Amino acid sequence: MAEHDTPQDKSNDLAPPSLDAAPWLARPETVRLFEALSGETGATRAVGGAVRDALLGLPVSDVDFATTIVPEKVIARARKAGLKAIPTGIAHGTVTVVVDGVSFEVTTLRHDVETFGRHATVAFTEDWAEDAARRDFTLNALYAGMDGTLFDPLGGYPDLVAGRIRFIGDPASRIKEDYLRILRFFRFNAWYGRGPFDAAGLSACVRARAGMRRLSAERVASEVKRLLVAPRAAEAMSVLFDHGLICDILGGVPRLTRFARLIGIEDALDRQPSAILRLAALAVFVPEDAKRLARRFKLSNAEQAQLALGGVPFDEALPDEAAAKRKLYALGPDAYTARVMLAWATGDAPVTDPDWHRAATLAARWEAPVFPLRGTDIAALGKFSGPEIGAMLREAEQRWIDGGFAEDREGLLALARELAGVP
Repeated sequence: MAEHDTPQDKSNDLAPPSLDAAPWLARPETVRLFEALSGETGATRAVGGAVRDALLGLPVSDVDFATTIVPEKVIARARKAGLKAIPTGIAHGTVTVVVDGVSFEVTTLRHDVETFGRHATVAFTEDWAEDAARRDFTLNALYAGMDGTLFDPLGGYPDLVAGRIRFIGDPASRIKEDYLRILRFFRFNAWYGRGPFDAAGLSACVRARAGMRRLSAERVASEVKRLLVAPRAAEAMSVLFDHGLICDILGGVPRLTRFARLIGIEDALDRQPSAILRLAALAVFVPEDAKRLARRFKLSNAEQAQLALGGVPFDEALPDEAAAKRKLYALGPDAYTARVMLAWATGDAPVTDPDWHRAATLAARWEAPVFPLRGTDIAALGKFSGPEIGAMLREAEQRWIDGGFAEDREGLLALARELAGVP
């Protein structure tokens, strides 16, 4: 008996609720779009993530629409209503409609005639079930009309409530259409799943693993980043590891224990999860790991700098307050806090350890002072070359740091005169 058919599971008996009270359905922009595409012919419904998240009580930002109206008529109706319409993907039925600065993707119902990886030749249809059947997971094949009535042709709502991430139809066929769905299977389990992963879907992902090599770095990186910050990220990474997939994604062996500990530390510090910091904890042992991942995922310069923190030696021993302040001053608050969290995660101190907690929150309690001297202060003392000024300034700053940042500007000016040999 399949997991989702067990006698104890009552979720399949759930009646789809109405979303008539959903705030996003009442937004003026949403209402204007629905009204522009309404009429004697054609039907339009919101679809996918907005409907799914609304049913879970999560915030809804982007709203996509599906319609029986063909793209050319979508454009005509939108423009007649005074809205901007852009044929962004008209060959595949997608038009972007802009309402008061808010963009909506409106896609005509379709079915695949022929697929080429993520690309497909499509034919338009007026059959909602046929449109739903070409989507990836049942919980993404949920539609809602202007009045909030839910349309669930494939049983996505019971799966959503139960935390089941199921491919629509044959998992292998869905994956072959776009191998990114392997990563999406794990991401959606990490965000919306509960309990064991769907066995048929997991097996299909493992068998199709070679297909991930065809994916662009940007698409893989986007999915991995979103997976890393999910509520069940640690469990998803463990499943990826247990089934031999994670090394294909990362190009190296993960540090699952440090990854899980970092998540616990983030929770203990009440910090928002950072995808790049979690990636550093998971996959960066030495600087070369950071460089490889930066190339593999085409990371930005800022992301590369944060990722590199995972490969920088950092004493696992807890620094005293004075040493911690020196490190914070040298690194800056963000890099300092990240380094402390990674060191904490690398060791074995519990996530409730008060001393590590105090070190990790230093930047919130102490603002590093600004060094009071400038190069112009040194230059005013005599004729010195640029390198000489720089050397004296660095020496003065180091003594100021070693003295616990206590010396004021007047004291530092006296030190500068001493270094410059000026009475």
